[in-house]
Amino acid sequence: MSQPLYVFDLDNTLLDGDSSTLLSRFLVREGYVSDPNYLPHEEQLMLDYARGEMDLQEYVALIMSPLTGLSREVVDQQVARCVQADILPRIYPQALALIRTLQAQHRPILIISASVSLLVKAIASVLGIEHAIGIEVKMDNDRYTGVIDGPPSYQAGKITCLHHWLASHPQCTGPLTFYTDSINDLPLCLHADDVFLVNPCPQLAAQGEQHRWPVLNWRLG
Repeated sequence: MSQPLYVFDLDNTLLDGDSSTLLSRFLVREGYVSDPNYLPHEEQLMLDYARGEMDLQEYVALIMSPLTGLSREVVDQQVARCVQADILPRIYPQALALIRTLQAQHRPILIISASVSLLVKAIASVLGIEHAIGIEVKMDNDRYTGVIDGPPSYQAGKITCLHHWLASHPQCTGPLTFYTDSINDLPLCLHADDVFLVNPCPQLAAQGEQHRWPVLNWRLG
């Protein structure tokens, strides 16, 4: 029997902030970054993202640049530290309550994000969510690179990645409910059966009014 699927964007949807930005700041704080332009460059690219105009390859290369010379084990350890210290405290309690309700009902949950997969999956794991999709990066001698590998889960690419995932999870082809904040996710919003906007950006809020998508106002504390 086909099951309904609940799909969540990650950044500014499940958490107050952007996980890639939080990782960037963590890497600066921990001494992995020496370039004084690193954070200003990241901030500029995030402004591009907010307009739906980000150069994704440029952003992934920047985010991964402090990590590309390190072993996979070291990178994964540092990402895990970042998740515990800087990301988990920013998960919206309303999001966590909804996730726990869906888990108690044995509903399939999928996080799909335009952040790098190693970060998205680390967050999903801590939340007890089995399925997560992020931007995959190529490996070189068991080290992460800054080069995107395969179709990126960004804008309309989220639909492509979702279809690939569904091909190996045929039990999850029931109605799809999607939660997001970003205009970048409009293609997946239009693809979903039900949509909930979480603290939506102005562009997505305008679209939501046209389509009568419910708005959730999630806050910390």
